[in-house]
Amino acid sequence: MAVSYYFCPQSLRVSSGSRLFISNSGYSWDNHKKRIHHLVCASARQPEKDLCLESKVQTLLDNVKWDDKGLAVAIAQNVDTGAILMQGFANRDAVVKAISSRKATFYSRSRSMLWTKGETSNNFINIHDIFFDCDRDSIIYLGKPDGPTCHTGSETCYYTSVFDLKEHQQVEGNELALTTLYSLESTIWQRKSEVEAEQNGKPSWTKRLLLDNHLLCSKIREEADELCRTLEENEDKSRTASEMADVLYHAMVLLALRDVKIEDVMQVLRQRFSKSGIEEKKSRVSQG
Repeated sequence: MAVSYYFCPQSLRVSSGSRLFISNSGYSWDNHKKRIHHLVCASARQPEKDLCLESKVQTLLDNVKWDDKGLAVAIAQNVDTGAILMQGFANRDAVVKAISSRKATFYSRSRSMLWTKGETSNNFINIHDIFFDCDRDSIIYLGKPDGPTCHTGSETCYYTSVFDLKEHQQVEGNELALTTLYSLESTIWQRKSEVEAEQNGKPSWTKRLLLDNHLLCSKIREEADELCRTLEENEDKSRTASEMADVLYHAMVLLALRDVKIEDVMQVLRQRFSKSGIEEKKSRVSQG
């Protein structure tokens, strides 16, 4: 079957799995330790329409349950926070372009054309991985956004809570769909803004910590020690979870004071995944 695809400047590595992993050296369908095959891209002298993907990639795309218009739901998700950034539609060519450009690419139903998120705003979503669901009828672009995703300027396109509307009838402002960790971070940063605004009234515990560096650091050390004791004294798992929650909370208050987001921490962790501990230490020494 003759298929039109975009030119791929790097090599594609594919296996029989359904996960597309994108690395600096190329793209791979990762299925743990299964054998990986290599696709050598066609010469730049060949027309794009003559470029064929390796057979297993073709087979995977053939098995996607495109609707009667050749589309599937495509969701963009933040690789570090897990936040759902936006939802659109993609056809086969959009997915292939996303692979080659490493930018979240969709198909506009209103304009009947491909479009890359950020092509006008420069708020691109840089793809780190692509997933198909078990039914092969939806796609996730797992990536890192360069800026706000929503055209309104919101971080994501999901900021209207149904339950808040149900309870309060009318909700002022936007409330992003946040997971537990990021909801806690949002609350801490709100307390920080209240402290900076010098609001009157009895300060909450979070505000007390924000106002007293010595108290905050002493609590972090105290909670870290209690966490270690749960291991040393073989305490119940629930105790370990509780102490870890205390460590996280107090550490996140310190991050807020330093204007550091949890997302920044997650990015550092992600960048360390491919490095051994020795390599990481060497890189930090060289940077110092």
